[in-house]
Amino acid sequence: MAVARPPRLLRLAARWLCAPRRDLAGRGPEEPLPVVRIPRALQQRQSGRRSSPRLVLARPGPLLISARRRELSQPARLTLGRWERAPLASRGWKNRRSRRDHFSIERAQHEVPALRNLSSEGSFADLGLEPPVLRALKDAAPEVLRPTTVQSSTIPPLLRGRHILCAAETGSGKTLGYLLPLLQRLLGRPGLNPHSTPAPRGLVLVPSRELAEQVRAVAQPLGISLGLRVRELGGGHGMNRIRVQLSKQPPADVLVATPGALWKALKSHLVSLKQLSFLVLDEADTLLDESFLELVDYILQKSHIAEDPDDLKDPFNPKAQLVLVGATFPEGVSQLLSKVASPDSLTTITSSKLHCIMPHVRQTFMRLKGAEKVTELVQILKQHDRAYRTGPSGTILVFCNSSSTVNWLGYILDDHKIQHLRLQGQMPASMRAGIFQCFQKGSRDILLCTDIASRGLDSTHVELVVNYDFPLTLQDYIHRAGRVGRVGSEVPGTVISFVTHPWDVSLVQKIELAARRRRSLPGLGPQ
Repeated sequence: MAVARPPRLLRLAARWLCAPRRDLAGRGPEEPLPVVRIPRALQQRQSGRRSSPRLVLARPGPLLISARRRELSQPARLTLGRWERAPLASRGWKNRRSRRDHFSIERAQHEVPALRNLSSEGSFADLGLEPPVLRALKDAAPEVLRPTTVQSSTIPPLLRGRHILCAAETGSGKTLGYLLPLLQRLLGRPGLNPHSTPAPRGLVLVPSRELAEQVRAVAQPLGISLGLRVRELGGGHGMNRIRVQLSKQPPADVLVATPGALWKALKSHLVSLKQLSFLVLDEADTLLDESFLELVDYILQKSHIAEDPDDLKDPFNPKAQLVLVGATFPEGVSQLLSKVASPDSLTTITSSKLHCIMPHVRQTFMRLKGAEKVTELVQILKQHDRAYRTGPSGTILVFCNSSSTVNWLGYILDDHKIQHLRLQGQMPASMRAGIFQCFQKGSRDILLCTDIASRGLDSTHVELVVNYDFPLTLQDYIHRAGRVGRVGSEVPGTVISFVTHPWDVSLVQKIELAARRRRSLPGLGPQ
C-alpha cells in the first residue's frame, strides 16, 4: 500500500527544525546580523499613523476638556505650546457618522472673573464718588458692597471727563460703571431748558426695548434718591405713543431710548439733544452694526460731543461726554468717532477675559441631527423640572435663530405640557412688554427667545442656556453664554449647544481650539 507524501509545508518545517541553530553570540563583530524588513504600508496600517493624530492622554486629575472619547480629553494642568497640534474632539464632526458625539469645556474656577483678585478694602468712595451718590447706591442696591474690576477701572476716568470705550465680559457690572458717574455729573450742573422741547441732559442708547426697560429700572431708584428724573423711550409704537412718552411733566434729566424711537422723535422735533452732558452707547457692538449704524450716526451728529475734557467745564455751553460699552470689542469705532470727536480723546478699557471662554461656566457641545434636537431638548427640560421639585434650581433660556422657530418650538412644548414664555422680535410691542420681567420674577422657568434676549439683559437667576440653534457668529455665542454666571448669580451656570450644520462645526472648532490653548476667540476685532 502506497504511503501518501507529506505536504510541502510540513517538509519545510521538518527541514528547519532539523537544521543546526546559528550561534548568534559566536559571530564576529565584523559579521552583520540578519535584518528582517517590514513593508512600510504594513507598518502604517498597524500603527494607525495615517488615520489618527497624536493623542493627548487624559491623566488623573481635573479636566479642562472632557470628551466622550476619553483619549481626546485634556487635563487642566496641560498647556499646549503655540505651535503644538491640538487633538480636537470636534475634528470629524462634519461627517454624519460623528452623530451623538459630545464634549464639554469644564469649569476652571467657581468665582466670577469680575470679582476675582479684588481687594477687600476697596470701596466706591475710593473711586471718587461723592457721598450723595454713595447713599443713593446703598438705598437702591444694598447688595452691592464692593466695585467690580470693571467698575474700578471705568469710574475714575469717567469722573475726570474722559471719553471711554469699555469692552468687558458679560455680567461684569458695566451698567453701574457708567450710571454712577453720569448721575454725579448731572448733580453739579443746573438744568438749562428755556425751550418747550424736552432736552435731556443724559442719554443712554440701547438696542432693544427690553434692555431699555432694564436700564431704566436700575437708574430710576438711583435718580429718585438724587432728585433726578429718569424716563424711558422704547420703540415699536407709533408717533402718538412717543409724543405721550415725551410730554410727561416735568421733562426727563436722563433718557433711556432705543435708536429707532429716538430717531423718530428727533425727526419730529419732539426732543432736543442740545443740552446733553453725557451720552452712553450701551451694547455698542450691536449699535454699530449695519442694522443700527445709520440711526446712531444721525443721533451722534445731533449731539455736541466734547473734543477734550476741558470742553465739559462750561455749564452754560454743555458738551457731551461719550461712553461706549460692550461685551465684544466694537469694530469701526475709530471711523465713527472721527466724525464727532478726536480719536485721541478716547480711553480704551478692556478686561483680561475679553473675548475669552468664561472659565466659571461649563459648556457642552452635542453633535445631533436636526430631527433629534426636539427630543433632546424635551428630555433636558423634564430633567430640570424634576430637579426643581427636589431642590433649589434656576431658570432656563432656550435660544433659536429665528422667530418662526421660537413659535414652532413653543407649540411642541405645549404638546408636552411644558410651561414656558416666548420672546421674539416679530411680536407686537404690546405683547413683548414685560415678558422678560415676568421671566425674571419667576412666573415661568423657561423662556424661548431669539438673540434679542442675549444683549445686556440681567439674568442672575438663569442656571442653564440651551442653544437649540447654534449661533451664527462667535459674538452671538459670547452674548448667549453670558446670560449665566453673572455677578450676583445664585446658581452655577451651564451652556448646552446643539451642533447640526457644517458651519456650526466650524465655529465649534474655533471655540474648542481657543479653550484648549487658553486664548481669546479669533476674529472679534483688535485685542
